[in-house]
Amino acid sequence: MFNILTFNRIAAAGLSQFPTEQYHISDNNDDPDAILLRSHKLHDMSIPSNLKAVARAGAGVNNIPIDAYTDAGIPVFNTPGANANAVKELVIAGMLLACRNICQGWVYANKLSGNDSQISSDVEKGKKQFVGYELPGKTLAVVGLGAIGVKVANTGLSLGMNVVGYDPGITIQRAWELSSDVKKASSLSEAIKQADFISVHVPYNEHTHHLINSAFIQQCPKGVVVLNFARGDIVNSENIVAALNDEQIHAYVCDFPDKHLINHPKVIALPHLGASTKEAEENCAVMAAQTLRSYLEDGEIINSVNFPTIQMPRDGGIRITIANRNIPNMVGQISTLLGESNINITDMINKSRDDIAYTLVDVSDAVSNDVIHKIQSIEGVLSVRILGNKL
Repeated sequence: MFNILTFNRIAAAGLSQFPTEQYHISDNNDDPDAILLRSHKLHDMSIPSNLKAVARAGAGVNNIPIDAYTDAGIPVFNTPGANANAVKELVIAGMLLACRNICQGWVYANKLSGNDSQISSDVEKGKKQFVGYELPGKTLAVVGLGAIGVKVANTGLSLGMNVVGYDPGITIQRAWELSSDVKKASSLSEAIKQADFISVHVPYNEHTHHLINSAFIQQCPKGVVVLNFARGDIVNSENIVAALNDEQIHAYVCDFPDKHLINHPKVIALPHLGASTKEAEENCAVMAAQTLRSYLEDGEIINSVNFPTIQMPRDGGIRITIANRNIPNMVGQISTLLGESNINITDMINKSRDDIAYTLVDVSDAVSNDVIHKIQSIEGVLSVRILGNKL
């Protein structure tokens, strides 16, 4: 029986992925095998002694102390792409809100008063100040071509826009999904220098902190619309407001209000609605649950932010999973130890990611506690699990 500790409200479609005969799910458990959460912060929480995995029903993992879990040999999973369509739709809506001055017009219309004749007259007099422009023929720069960025870029093309994308680390999978009509920029400056709209879809880290700042803005054409549905701290809000006041930027649309942005007439700040659809919440919950099950039951790793992707067919027999530092001769030491213990290896795979490596070993013989202890004692080994063992 696996114990799953949940934080936040996890969609029922995700929780239903766990068979009740194998899993106990609770929001109050002191000894969980896994944690399933959304935005709850784990930074101040001690790592439970029996914890094997953490899964976030969402893409960003800033609420999880990744390094601490990595050092403990615990993979952290997220759900890339599960909320991509929801965020993409909001980005497109944001572009339309900005270029057609819809929010300003809505505010104006709701302040009208008098009889119908007076309201009609004021409508005709006031609408001139909200004249906007259309999307076809305009240039959209998409910075970051992950699951969301690719969808935004492709949709921009379908709306008749010229689209340029920039992502020096684009994956093969995303490159296949990206339309060949998207122009590929070789630098950030090249991507934004002719843009009418800039939509940013990069993870937040030390390299992207305040990526959009005064120096960035000075490279943009006057009157550009900047959209940020990634993370708030990717943008320097004070620099954005200064550029709005100088009319260097036409509008700033984001999902992250702060004290500098609230009530500014050229800012459209939404309350973090990017993934707030029933469909996205269900998709994220289902993907997170499925990755947890795959890891807990078979030791396989997909969609981890700190461990390598690794899958190996299993016939239901005994499997050893080993997380370790990525150092030389680790696989050799493990193989030698098993051989000396008269344990036959039937299949084996090893993958590494930066400083972490992970090994799956299928064996035909039961693994004793003494052998497990010896594996755990190898220098650099972080965690060991035995699946299907019958002593």
